[in-house]
Amino acid sequence: MRPSNALPLIPGAEPFSHRGSEVGVLLCHGFTGSPYSMRPWGEYLAAAGLSVEAPLLPGHGTVWRDMNLTTSDDWLAEVERALLELALRCAEVFVMGLSMGGALTLRLAQRHPDLVRGAVLVNPSLAVEDPRLPLIAPFRRAISRIMPSTPGLACDISKDDTSEGGYDRVPTAAAATLPKLWREVQEGMSGLRAPILAYRSTQDHVVGPSSLRILARRAVNTRLMIHPLHDSYHVATLDHDAATIFDGSLAFVREHSRSGEGADR
Repeated sequence: MRPSNALPLIPGAEPFSHRGSEVGVLLCHGFTGSPYSMRPWGEYLAAAGLSVEAPLLPGHGTVWRDMNLTTSDDWLAEVERALLELALRCAEVFVMGLSMGGALTLRLAQRHPDLVRGAVLVNPSLAVEDPRLPLIAPFRRAISRIMPSTPGLACDISKDDTSEGGYDRVPTAAAATLPKLWREVQEGMSGLRAPILAYRSTQDHVVGPSSLRILARRAVNTRLMIHPLHDSYHVATLDHDAATIFDGSLAFVREHSRSGEGADR
C-alpha cells in the first residue's frame, strides 16, 4: 500500500497482478519506466492462464525527483520480493524484463537459480552506455545537487502516437547506481543456468549492441536464443513487434515448464 502522502501515479503506471495457474511470470520494467510498458505483455500472459506480477520499482511512476532517492539496490530488492512472493503460490516461475529490467531479470536468475525456471529479455541494458556514469558514481549525491537530472530519451518507439508512461528526465543520482548493477550481472554471467530468450531491436536508440555481445560471450553455461526485431525501437513491448515477443515468450514458458504446458491452451 502506498503512503497517504505519496505523489499520484502516472496514469497506467500501477502495478499489474493476476492470479492464474501454478506457472508464474514476473515482469520487470525498465529505468525511468513503469508497468505501463509491460501491461499489454502481462495481460496477454494472464489471458493464456498464467499468474503474472509486474511490480512498480521504487522511485518510478510518479516524478523523476523521486528516483534520486533510490538506487539499483532498491529496485533489485523490489523485484526479489515479488519473485519470492510469486514463488510461494506458484510451482515454477519465469522472469522477463525490458531494458534495465533485463539486468534485474538476470540478477534474479543468478541469485535464485532454484526458483527461476527461465528468463526472457527485451533489449536488455547490461553495460555502460554513458562513460561518465562510473566516474560520477562515488560523488553522485554532490553532483546531483548541481545537476539533478539530464534530458532523457523517452518513448523510443517507432509506432506513432505511443507513449511508455515514463519520465522524460534522467535522475542523476539514481543513474549513477546503474554501473553497480551492471557489474554484478556481468560478474555472475557464468553462473546462469536458466535458459534465456532474448529479443534485440535492430534499431535501438537507448541501448547499444554491447549488452547482448556480453551476454552471448559470458553466459556459457546455459542455452541462449537471440531473435532480432526489425520493426521496433527500444520499447519493443509497445511497438510493432510486440506480438512476436508475447507469442514467443508464451511458447518459451510452455517449452521449459516442467509440465510441458505452462498455461491452458
